[in-house]
Amino acid sequence: MIRKTRLFTPGPTPLLPAAQFAMAAADIHHRTAEFKALYSKVLAQLKEFVGTKNDVLLMAASGTGAMEASVSNLTSPGDRVLVLSAGKFGERWTSLAKAFGCEVDVVSAPYGKTFDLEEVRAALKPDTRAVYMQATETSTAIRHSVRGVADLLKAADSDALLVVDGITGLGTTHLDVDGWGIDVVVGGSQKAVMIPPGLAYLSVSERAFTRMGTTKNPRYYFDLLKERKNALKGDSSYTPSVALIAGLGAALDYIAAQGGGNLAEGRNKLIENAETCAAMTRAGVEALGLKLFAPDAPAAAATAVIAPEGVDSGVVVKELKARFAAIITNGQGEMQGKIFRIAHLGYFDYMDTIALVGALELVAIDTLKLPGVRLGDALTAAQKVFASRRPDEAAQQLAESQSSLAPMEVTAAR
Repeated sequence: MIRKTRLFTPGPTPLLPAAQFAMAAADIHHRTAEFKALYSKVLAQLKEFVGTKNDVLLMAASGTGAMEASVSNLTSPGDRVLVLSAGKFGERWTSLAKAFGCEVDVVSAPYGKTFDLEEVRAALKPDTRAVYMQATETSTAIRHSVRGVADLLKAADSDALLVVDGITGLGTTHLDVDGWGIDVVVGGSQKAVMIPPGLAYLSVSERAFTRMGTTKNPRYYFDLLKERKNALKGDSSYTPSVALIAGLGAALDYIAAQGGGNLAEGRNKLIENAETCAAMTRAGVEALGLKLFAPDAPAAAATAVIAPEGVDSGVVVKELKARFAAIITNGQGEMQGKIFRIAHLGYFDYMDTIALVGALELVAIDTLKLPGVRLGDALTAAQKVFASRRPDEAAQQLAESQSSLAPMEVTAAR
């Protein structure tokens, strides 16, 4: 059989065809009225996508560039900051803050877990200048309580700015940026907005912009005050990634179309799509007898699965690629070889999810030799979840018919 390569990775994610066409046709000089119109439109759309009235800035960088800007612009050497860490990207906040001379307090949780809010409350000090966290920790597929932390800061009447890495959280989890009082939310182009890596964006509150007027850490390319000044004129401070911005505009148009022309509604549908694909995948995984790595607060951006005892998770990664051209990811850092991760953010749908669950089912039977697994176990579980999440009558009928189907016994030699 022919094989069609499919990305199931949490970044880069599958590319939206309309965005690819827009990028290919983006033969525009960046200091022209045409580009300024496009740039201003995309910045306005990003505000709707993030869900904020705050200014959103856009830079040619990976998401880590915007994370760095969130440290260098908001702190001075010697400032006390609090990092909430439960994985590789929480650890990145710690490294960035230390690189800019901050005194870093850390509340950590084991990989696969989220942190205790009482521990966060205890670690917050009167001189804490900023709190840095993830909305979802991509390395472990855990979802953190951004609202819980925001409410805690409000209750403590803290002056600390709340900075959230939403790189995989945006488009996969609901964030009430203005209502909760999130000062900075960071995003990246290679995630839910379905274009290649190379753009970082971040929403910034007025409170955060005010802080920038007094902080002393060095910045040049990532000077957010300078970027804001130019963005108001439809310009970027430096040469922008014209093609990626054109692709981003097409992707945001596509998301808006999913909501009948309303970008906020389209964003909600994108989130619900990720939630459904994730729930289907989790059900399929558990039907195979495999264990979820983050069962208590699973993210919709990706699902992390513990490899069977005695099996390196790389075996699953390699087998899915070799047999089905399905690209998933291994664990990161200390979790490499122990877990594998399957993404759901952005341009994934029901058909993609069913294909992956079916492929994983065959790997579980043929390669992993998991006891008691039969063809159809995982697919039936995933189908039931999909049917239960659709309110229409046809879905109910599908759920009822699926419940009466017995999975096929595996008798053929492989």
